[in-house]
Amino acid sequence: MSGKTMERPGLSDWVRACAHPPVGPWALGLLLITLAAQPAWAEAVVAQLPAPMAAQPLLASARQSVPRVVGPHAPRAHFGQTEPSREARHVADWVVDSGDNGGMPFVVVDKVDARVFVFDARGQLQGAASALLGLAIGDEAVPGIGQRKLSSIRPEERTTSAGRFVATQDRNLQGKEILWVDYDAAISLHPVITSNATERRAQRLDSPSPLDNRISYGCINVPALFYKNVVSPAFRGTDGIVYVLPETRSAREVFGSYDVVDEEQRQAVR
Repeated sequence: MSGKTMERPGLSDWVRACAHPPVGPWALGLLLITLAAQPAWAEAVVAQLPAPMAAQPLLASARQSVPRVVGPHAPRAHFGQTEPSREARHVADWVVDSGDNGGMPFVVVDKVDARVFVFDARGQLQGAASALLGLAIGDEAVPGIGQRKLSSIRPEERTTSAGRFVATQDRNLQGKEILWVDYDAAISLHPVITSNATERRAQRLDSPSPLDNRISYGCINVPALFYKNVVSPAFRGTDGIVYVLPETRSAREVFGSYDVVDEEQRQAVR
């Protein structure tokens, strides 16, 4: 957990989040080859690489089309009585089987179902809740959006970017605890903001349908008690990984994930 309040000039009305794209060792070699031709570009990319987590997702991508057959007691994500979508279960099982979370707690954000699942480092579900997400459908953040004022963001630009993010707890500029997710796009996971009554954010969270959960500028809003009792304890004193599922592509494309199936399942589909 970071011990400081991170601020950037000109971003007083944004919650910033820490995030970097995963890059594997073979990609680093490719960057070195291109360094002579495009040194500025290569240097900028290399400078953004986190460690030691960077290598794992692209290693997994090489296996993305090959399901891994496991025994009945092989490690998987444990959802208990909670029923996730097929895509959320797919990603959570892959995370546990591959160790992509690097021994840290992790979160799966299902944008289609507007739900958040919080796991401990071993893949045991700590809690699940509805979530409010970016108003616009889409998986990419508008370049430079993190540097802009909220008043300048058009409705079609208010997306929650998909991807794998190294996340950490910290404080926003008002001193309130948040989980920073995507630093460049200024996206965080935080307790629901209800200051604008006309948006009816609390009521949207309580609604049984995910169709009215698209309202934010991109941040992930969750119930206040869920953040306090589940998210905050899970990330206290440690970083973690947040997997924001895509809605315009497949999880396999975004994460390089693969299916984890047991022998009985494999026989059933033959």
